[in-house]
Amino acid sequence: MQGKTPKPRPVGQPLLRLSGGYPAWMTDQPSDQTIGELETVHTFDSGPMPTGVSVSAGGRIFVNYPKWGDEVPFTVAELRDGTAVPYPDQAWNSPFGDDDAKAFVSVQSIVVDPADRLWVLDTGSPLFQPTKPGGPKMVCVDLSTDTVVQTIVFEPDVALPTTYLNDVRFDLGRNVAYITDSSDQGANGIIVVDLASGAAWRKLHDHPSTKAEQPPAFLPVVEGSPFLERPADGPAKPVLMGADGIAIGADGSRLYYCPLASRHWYSVSTDALVDRSAGADEVAATVVDEGDKGGVSDGLETDDQGRLYLTHGEHNAILRRLPDGTLETVVHDPRLLWPDTMSVAADRHLYVTANQLHRQAKYQGGTDRRQYPYSLFRVPIDAGPVRLV
Repeated sequence: MQGKTPKPRPVGQPLLRLSGGYPAWMTDQPSDQTIGELETVHTFDSGPMPTGVSVSAGGRIFVNYPKWGDEVPFTVAELRDGTAVPYPDQAWNSPFGDDDAKAFVSVQSIVVDPADRLWVLDTGSPLFQPTKPGGPKMVCVDLSTDTVVQTIVFEPDVALPTTYLNDVRFDLGRNVAYITDSSDQGANGIIVVDLASGAAWRKLHDHPSTKAEQPPAFLPVVEGSPFLERPADGPAKPVLMGADGIAIGADGSRLYYCPLASRHWYSVSTDALVDRSAGADEVAATVVDEGDKGGVSDGLETDDQGRLYLTHGEHNAILRRLPDGTLETVVHDPRLLWPDTMSVAADRHLYVTANQLHRQAKYQGGTDRRQYPYSLFRVPIDAGPVRLV
């Protein structure tokens, strides 16, 4: 007898689950076991999907929503009393165009720096469209007054038309920031920013370590299916996002990064990155292949004990590399549907967003298979954030 094709459940319709997050029909059979203590901090029961999260020294939580096709009334928010509100206000979240240097266009990442200031990384690239001067920028917000105190707009030779500013880390001892360009349409690399002058420059420009790997050498599998771009009509094609995750070593001497489309990760000397006179070959000579990390990582992080954290979208997990090189699992849970961005907080927890990125229509033959809620979780790690001052 021919079975009927089940209809996809609408976004927001709950799924019957029992303890451990498993569907009811799975509880009487052996199944994948969870690891770690995953605590729900906030659920996004409506609205756009979040990517970034960062937590201030005082425990304030900030999130952002890039403009990838969802309706996004504000691209940066603070979670207050269980509700996301535009931050620092609605005016900063209401650009007049993609080249508005005085408003957020489409934000991919927000990070609280070691001085407890919130930096907003604006891609200037809604729907991954070509950037326009004025759109790609970094904006610093003083959390004591909730006001913008600095804006660094990137020149066209730094933020290229194809550039997608993905994530950022800070070393206030050097007064610099490091940004990954994860473009799937052009050159990848690391952008270095002098926070005092606002000057910025590109390093490892299109270096192989910043580039996506492609089938057959690399084929990611998420929720049991190859992770590929699958248009509604036409053939599937590989995901080509380059340098994405980024983390700075606890002593500031090495910067770690990884292409989204790769199971390898790399590090580079920060001395070489900040030296504007260092040539491409000189910088490349300091790159170290850190090996196979076992899965696709959208986010990287570090703690003050020198441990490195890696999200694993293929395994619904977060791993951690110890100083001696040992990899261990921090948390593995079926609710971690595409763990995206991590933030180590002063409360000695690791925060992480889970946003079902792989279920977007562009990866699912034109059908949006995401289900509410998206989630913000945290897990205890008995460590604090790296503060390079």
